[in-house]
Amino acid sequence: MLAKTYAAAVHGVEATTITVEVNAGGNVQTGKNFFHLVGLPDSAVKEGFQRVEAAIKNIGFKMLRLKLVINLAPADIRKEGAAYDLPIALGILASTGQIDSEKMESYMMMGELALNGDLRPIKGALPIAIQARKEKFKGILVPKENAREAAIVNDLPVYPIQHLTEAVEFMNGTLDLQPMQYDTRDEFVETGNKYSADFSDVKGQENIKRALEISAAGGHNLILIGPPGAGKTMLARRLPTILPPLNLHEALDTTKIHSVAGMLDSGSSLVTERPFRSPHHTISDVALVGGGSNPNPGEISLAHNGVLFLDELPEFKRSVLEVLRQPMEERKVTISRARISVDYPASFMLVASMNPCPCGFYNHTDKECVCGPGIVKKYLNKISGPLLDRIDLHVEVTPVSYDELSSREFKSERSEEIVKRVIVAREIQDARFKEVKDIYSNAHMTSRMVREICEIDKQGTILLKTAMERLQLSARAYDRILKVARTVADLAGSESIKMEHLAEAINYRSLDREGWAG
Repeated sequence: MLAKTYAAAVHGVEATTITVEVNAGGNVQTGKNFFHLVGLPDSAVKEGFQRVEAAIKNIGFKMLRLKLVINLAPADIRKEGAAYDLPIALGILASTGQIDSEKMESYMMMGELALNGDLRPIKGALPIAIQARKEKFKGILVPKENAREAAIVNDLPVYPIQHLTEAVEFMNGTLDLQPMQYDTRDEFVETGNKYSADFSDVKGQENIKRALEISAAGGHNLILIGPPGAGKTMLARRLPTILPPLNLHEALDTTKIHSVAGMLDSGSSLVTERPFRSPHHTISDVALVGGGSNPNPGEISLAHNGVLFLDELPEFKRSVLEVLRQPMEERKVTISRARISVDYPASFMLVASMNPCPCGFYNHTDKECVCGPGIVKKYLNKISGPLLDRIDLHVEVTPVSYDELSSREFKSERSEEIVKRVIVAREIQDARFKEVKDIYSNAHMTSRMVREICEIDKQGTILLKTAMERLQLSARAYDRILKVARTVADLAGSESIKMEHLAEAINYRSLDREGWAG
């Protein structure tokens, strides 16, 4: 007897419908294997039969010794992971006539089985649910832990399953399962933009806060250079608090990536805060950009719509830093393998921090640098020129004085006050780029757009020419200065870029100046 169930395979952040065909019939010759699984399954899928067999027996059904052929179609797509256990188990029971198969073809189902029949959570429940709605299934059966995540998808009944017995009884019509009730918009409003950190925690450093505000307003990459203990990490960790709140579309895109990576917390559903990823400097190329034998998203994709913070930038391997260059430009990463090529979104803001030298006190006002001749230059040369060119703002962080730290009179501006100005600047940019595809902020402008939008007057041209010649800036750095100047003008509510806006933008190219390991 032939029975069909439906599952899904996740590649990148998209899912493809998989038809699980189970045919039971014919005698098995002595000593021969009665189970045959075809359709390009990986080891985890093949091993699933042992779990399925034990689970079926432990819930009181029989594993009949008939020849079983299970086909996962289409056969040219690789099937990975243990999430096919549930559709295979129900297919076997239906093909051997032990349960009713009438309802099964109307539902998509995924879940890993324990030996006693319990269902364990899976990765990628959100893109699978999106595919189920696209294919117009009546509903989807998923483990209880994944139900809230899948229920984000509107107009698709999501049935939480804790045990194989529940799925069997639901298909037989003896159990009336209730779909998960979930209001995506209410959840988004209630949980969104609630950060424990705040800019009011930071004493002093007003010039650095200004640079971070410009970075947030225009989506610009940023590097903080300063001695140990100056507050670089503390400031960087508060950058997400002044970024515009995620909209629902961005939240769904971000959640899909975290779902595929299995990074969503148990029982959680929607990523409502901008991600902040801070990998250790020992990270490998693959862990940063994604990949592996079974491609998975890396840190740059997990930081999509948020911030990627690289602390102590020169300590990262040169090869790791170089793989950042293309994703920073294209805002996506493509991982190619012999059988498949997948794209992961990677639209992130890069924030980096570094000491100016190995001892940390080069150019310090009070402490003397003890690094030998050439050491500072060698240290800074760990970061390539092309990577630095892609960072819009170079900001020097100086230590906070005792008076500023101990003062109780001066109160720092709260994040909620700064983000209001950032949102106004972003609204100006939204109006500016509303007719342009995939451009949402000043940092994303192409060179042609920079020439059209970032016009400067004669005095500004002279100032920029002088800066370019004196600092020996590249053509890419020229564009970066104009983009930052446009953002400064947006924050000031100015339609044109004025001299003071341009001068402030030029000031944020610290590593290009004379005196830096020169």
